Amino acid sequence: MDEEVLHVLAAQDFSQRDPEEQIRKLISEGVVRGNLQQFAEASQKLSEAGRICSITSYTACGGVLRAKGVLAVKQRQFVEGRQLLLDSHAFAIARKDRWQEAVALLNLAYASIQNEHFDEAVDWAKSAYRTASECGAEDVAQRASGDLGWAYLKLGETEKSLELFLDAEKHAANLGDRSSELNWLTTVGYLYTRTGEIQLAIQSYQQALQQARQINHKEDISDILTDLALVDLATGKPDEADRYANQALAMAQQSSSRPDMLDAMAIQMQAAALRGDTARAQQLLQEVKTAPESQTSMKWASEDAIAKLYESQGHASEARSAYQSALNIFEAARAEVHLEDLQLPFIANAKSIYDDYIHFLVTQGKTDEALVTADQSRARTLAEGFGQTSNQHALSPTALPPRAVARKAGATLLFYWLGERQSYLWAITPEKTALFTLPAQREITPLIERYRKVLLGTQDPLESGNTAGQQLYSMLVAPAAKLLRPGVPVMVLTDGALSQLNFETLIVPGAASGSDVAKSGRQPHYWIEDATLAAAPSLSMLAAAKPVRETNRYLLLLGDPISPGEDYPELPFASTEMQQIERHFAAHDEMVFTRGKATPSAYLDSDPTHFSYIHFVSHGVASRTDPLDSAIILSRAGTPAASATGAAEDSFKLYAREVMRHPIDARLVTISACYGSGTRTYAGEGLVGLSWAFLRAGAHNVVGALWEADDESSPQLMDSMYQGLQEGKRPDEALRSAKLALLHSTNKFRKAYYWAPFQIYTRL
Repeated sequence: MDEEVLHVLAAQDFSQRDPEEQIRKLISEGVVRGNLQQFAEASQKLSEAGRICSITSYTACGGVLRAKGVLAVKQRQFVEGRQLLLDSHAFAIARKDRWQEAVALLNLAYASIQNEHFDEAVDWAKSAYRTASECGAEDVAQRASGDLGWAYLKLGETEKSLELFLDAEKHAANLGDRSSELNWLTTVGYLYTRTGEIQLAIQSYQQALQQARQINHKEDISDILTDLALVDLATGKPDEADRYANQALAMAQQSSSRPDMLDAMAIQMQAAALRGDTARAQQLLQEVKTAPESQTSMKWASEDAIAKLYESQGHASEARSAYQSALNIFEAARAEVHLEDLQLPFIANAKSIYDDYIHFLVTQGKTDEALVTADQSRARTLAEGFGQTSNQHALSPTALPPRAVARKAGATLLFYWLGERQSYLWAITPEKTALFTLPAQREITPLIERYRKVLLGTQDPLESGNTAGQQLYSMLVAPAAKLLRPGVPVMVLTDGALSQLNFETLIVPGAASGSDVAKSGRQPHYWIEDATLAAAPSLSMLAAAKPVRETNRYLLLLGDPISPGEDYPELPFASTEMQQIERHFAAHDEMVFTRGKATPSAYLDSDPTHFSYIHFVSHGVASRTDPLDSAIILSRAGTPAASATGAAEDSFKLYAREVMRHPIDARLVTISACYGSGTRTYAGEGLVGLSWAFLRAGAHNVVGALWEADDESSPQLMDSMYQGLQEGKRPDEALRSAKLALLHSTNKFRKAYYWAPFQIYTRL
């Protein structure tokens, strides 16, 4: 990352008075010395400037505080640096100087990134961008956008970070700032490398390298060489990676940049591991691990690399130790992330390490331990919301016996892991656990995407003879078919793209069990005909679940709201659904909010913890970039006059993040709205959206939609589901019966598009 812009900002012009001029000159000299790693000389220059400021407080004195703070951060004196930058921020506020305030916030974001406190960096960078935009400081705004991108990238939010980097690059180009434009172009290449888009990464790097050489910007040339080395590592070219890393190391040694040297050495270490050069890999690993300047991500990547080397050489004990060390380093870093928005994507940083370790354990015959390790990466943020934080990464098969979990759940558990080389399915019953090897993730994911498109189309896949549904069944379920017992529910614990698939829609290439056609020949049918299915987050959460305390049948029903705007038109059949649900409960057991009374505040003020059933009938929106900003669309709060003046602009949205803050203990929450399950899949957490938020709030079961819910068919399905509940069926049984009623009908609702969007998520 190019730091020079940050430092130059500290030395911008303030006025033409002699003391101010002298202070600015000393700041500039100090910044230059700091960039050359001449820290003692830099400190001396800034101390001289500080002595002038101790006599009289000039405007330029804010720049002294900022420059001292950045210098301290460059020397990894994070506590001192942060305090100096906070002082510079207070100085700017006292002077009512918005430009200085924006730069102080920017430098605080930079300091947090260098200290690997990425959640703090997000907050500082957002504030810097907002303040800079308000005061017209476009140069500061572009830097803040890029630093926010870096923070998100380090937290695993690749989609957000790409958008922010491209925005920063565009701003820099508009400003004619070639150095910053080059910096963000390089950063975009780094991101493409992270996401596996290698050709795009190479294109970005080569373009950036050409520009850097044209302006002879040595720091950028060194960074780009390092990045090109990472590309070669990702594509299995250790010799080419070494060549780039050697060039980058030589340049870093010339500039005496210790962090850049360590980055190059970490790459050399990983290249040595790829080549099988154990002695060199061990030597470099030790140096990288023990250096305080090394990036944490480089440390865990280096441990993973040497673990794979040990594994390839048959040194199982050393490989196991290195894998565990890599995961411990990652877990320590994750413990420093406190905001749920930022915890969600962070596990993606360790996905490849978990994948390597699980593959290793399977090849060693330790399949139960591999299962528990896989489960350790699951639903971490969700579980921590329930206080389940007891060193989850240190669990053993004894502490989490899978068969006991299946016995408690009263179900057969299908636990999936999607891997780079191979994927795995553990089928778990109270009697046994069986492991099945599946194709690699790259073979499974495109098939899921293709089948989803078919399900959302005009033709029914079963009637049209589509093969994708049968292929997925044969690939994902058929291997464990002998362990699936008639009448026993199935709980699916998915991974990655599998969370976007409703397993009920998979097509079994034969007759439904017990059906008449079974005697006359095999007929393809949806798997829902054979089994009751539900989705579960993790084995650990199922094991820790407490029984439902159903002391009442109280219903909280909100829906049929007044349209808050043209984006959310009235739902013609919403009132019908509301009426049909109401008739399944006694009047004194219901609290109903409809039309103008169906507002977010009505839900939040109703004390939802007292209700066993909570149901929404409305529009829903799923945010892909910020899943916790997904919302149920209700009526706008406030008076009509307030709405007309634009007041309470978002008062009609019940946000997922707000849902999480209000504990519930409902047996069942139903979100009869579009995309209630969300559209964004996080590694380990699955789909995150409204359904996830209600589970996080305490619901035992949540029904949400994987795609657009049809307003016309939903009332019939929900009426049937509540009839089943009234008859004493479990939520998963009741939902299945309601879906089968539509499937067996003679109208258009028999198509999967109408009955299959709704999926039940359970934590028991």
